[in-house]
Amino acid sequence: MNIACTQETRWVGAKAREIDGYKLWYSGGSRARNGVGILVEKEMMDRVVEVNRRSDCIMSIKLVMGAEVLNIICVYAPQVGLSDDIKKVFWEELKEVVQGILGHEKLFLGGDFNGHIGEKVDGYVRTHGGFGFGERNSGGVALLDFAVAFNLTVVNSRFKKKDEHLVTFRNGSCRTQIDYFLTRTNHRRVCKDCKVLPSEWLGTQHKLSVIDLVIKNFKVKKRGKGVDRTRWWNLTRDNATKLSEKIKSEAN
Repeated sequence: MNIACTQETRWVGAKAREIDGYKLWYSGGSRARNGVGILVEKEMMDRVVEVNRRSDCIMSIKLVMGAEVLNIICVYAPQVGLSDDIKKVFWEELKEVVQGILGHEKLFLGGDFNGHIGEKVDGYVRTHGGFGFGERNSGGVALLDFAVAFNLTVVNSRFKKKDEHLVTFRNGSCRTQIDYFLTRTNHRRVCKDCKVLPSEWLGTQHKLSVIDLVIKNFKVKKRGKGVDRTRWWNLTRDNATKLSEKIKSEAN
C-alpha cells in the first residue's frame, strides 16, 4: 500500500511520526474516542505538500505526483446513536474541507462513514454504482446526499464483488458495509478496482478496504540499496592485463 487512511487512532495531538516504513500524520483530541490518521510510504512522503487537520474526525493531505495534485481526506463519521447536532457539525466541517479543494485536483475520501448505502441505486444514479450491500439507512442517505451535492461517486459501489469483498464490518453474525471510498465523478476512471480484503484475524471488527488507483505519468520509485555490478563489457585486453597485475601485487 502506498497510502492508508486510519480511524479510531485515539492518539492525542496534531503530530507526525514514522512507523514501519511509513510516515503517519494524525489528529486526535481524546484517548477515549475518535482520532484519524493518514499513512504514506517513505517513497512518497516527500510529495506531501500540505496537511489539514480539521478535527479529530476529519483530516486531509495534499500530494504533488508528477503533473497531478492528489488530495486524500480521511474521515470518521459519528455513530448512529449520537445526536443530530454532532452529525450536523461533522457534515458541515467535511463540506468546508471539500469546498477548499480546487476542481481540477484529484480528490479521494476514505474512511468509516457509519452508514449503509444499500445495494439498490434508488435515484442516486450518478453517485451509486449499483453494487452495494444490505439495506440503506439514514447514515447512508446522508452520505449519498453529500455525494450528490459535491458530484462524488461511491467507488465501492462501482465494482461487482462477492459479499465477502463488500462487507467491511463484522460483529458475530452481523455483517455490514460502513467503510467507503469516494471520488469526483469525472475522475472515477482512475479507480481500477475497489474491494475488501477478508481476513481470519479477529483483532478488529473492521476489514481492510483497498482501492487501486492509476495516476497518469507517475510511478513510485522504490529506493533500494543497489547491487554492485562488474561492467564486463568495458573489459579490454589492456584493461585485463592491468587488472591481472593489480591482483597479483595485492596478493603479494
